[in-house]
Amino acid sequence: MEREERRKERLDRGIKARTEGLYAIASWREITYLLAPRASLIIGLLILPLVLPGLYWQRVLALAGVYALLALSFDFLAHRVGLVCIGGAFMMGIGGYISGGLNYYFGLPIALTIPIATLAGALICTLLWLPCLPLRGVYFAIITFMFPHLATSIIIAGGLLGSTEGLSPIKGFPNIWVGIYLILGLVLLTIFGLRRLCGEDIGVVFAGIKDNDQAVLASGVNITRVKIYALYIATLIGCFAGAFVAHFSGFVGVSLFALDFSVMPIAACIMGGPGTLAGPALGALILAPLSELLRGFGQLRVVLYCVILVVFILFKPEGLLSWVSRRYHQIERWVKV
Repeated sequence: MEREERRKERLDRGIKARTEGLYAIASWREITYLLAPRASLIIGLLILPLVLPGLYWQRVLALAGVYALLALSFDFLAHRVGLVCIGGAFMMGIGGYISGGLNYYFGLPIALTIPIATLAGALICTLLWLPCLPLRGVYFAIITFMFPHLATSIIIAGGLLGSTEGLSPIKGFPNIWVGIYLILGLVLLTIFGLRRLCGEDIGVVFAGIKDNDQAVLASGVNITRVKIYALYIATLIGCFAGAFVAHFSGFVGVSLFALDFSVMPIAACIMGGPGTLAGPALGALILAPLSELLRGFGQLRVVLYCVILVVFILFKPEGLLSWVSRRYHQIERWVKV
């Protein structure tokens, strides 16, 4: 008697099929099904600072929020517009030095320094990277990667802005809760804001430039102007992160141009799920605490860290969020071959 062969089949749930673009909702149960993932993200981030054991881990969570913003900036440019920017550290440094400098030299309050640093820093980054926009792929990535090293060399060689000693003290937030909920609130606002932006008409243009910019150019769209628009939005996010760190730590120095701020967002994007926006933020919220937990291993921490990333690249290239989303929206069953 022949053995019956079976294979596993995946099917979309009915609610997913009915709400893919058109929200055909028939009951409160289906409304709950749609809102549960978003509500879980919001409620989870709001409750997490309250359950962490001590000030140290609360500060780690705030740093994770900074990496989440940088990861969102990287993911938006790389997977929505097609610009692979590895200059997260440059955005951090520019935003941090402007915000910290305004407070240190002119005594401006945080309510002014952070918005000014965010807007002016994004303008500076965009103008400096503007000549590089015609470059594609790895060439644009290499150019943006070199800017943090260039800025560090100029500050140290010229003895500018405190040189290697930096600027201190920088006025901090009234208390740690203000800082934590400010950065977590901006992470949530950035996720939903970028999702909304990519769902508009301009989002279609972004996708077209990523897939075939010459076809978009042939249709009469000024792709350089669109890239500048996207680059300014991404650098706004990164410069805010730098301004936040300046006031959260009470110090501004060349450490803001550290390599971690360029590399960690890429790692978070790989772990969380490239192109999902929320995925890179999730990856950053996992990687930052994990990096602190492994600190006791010394140099072995780097090995373990690399192993984790290699495992994700080889066995889960879609990332955590895409895998969880698929499990949530699909059912699996065995069928006869």
